[in-house]
Amino acid sequence: QVQLVESGGGLVQAGGSLRLSCAASGRTFYAMGWFRQAPGKEREFVATISWSDSNTHYEDSVKGRFSISRDNAKNTVYLQMNSLKPEDTAVYFCAGRLLYASRPQTNAVQYDYWGQGTQVTVSS
Repeated sequence: QVQLVESGGGLVQAGGSLRLSCAASGRTFYAMGWFRQAPGKEREFVATISWSDSNTHYEDSVKGRFSISRDNAKNTVYLQMNSLKPEDTAVYFCAGRLLYASRPQTNAVQYDYWGQGTQVTVSS
């Protein structure tokens, strides 16, 4: 059975750092991504990484602050979040995409499996 389990969320002060993890099991994905959703807002793309070549892509607002990485042996993807801002507050979801794509996939509908989410709260 395919499972994606996020962890590492919590409460952090603005300017602080947090590292999210997503452990995947059950199958291999072409790419994995991180999305976030704040109350009353749509699910928003954050970052993605292809599993074979480690190519990464980020939403503009997190470039230079967030870093996505993966450990193929552990089938785990990470999101290192630095210089956190209150507007980063959201539930963060990891997602897996099955099908190859020549361009980074930044829409939630383009992913096939999802974790349960982990809350990140950044205080001002």
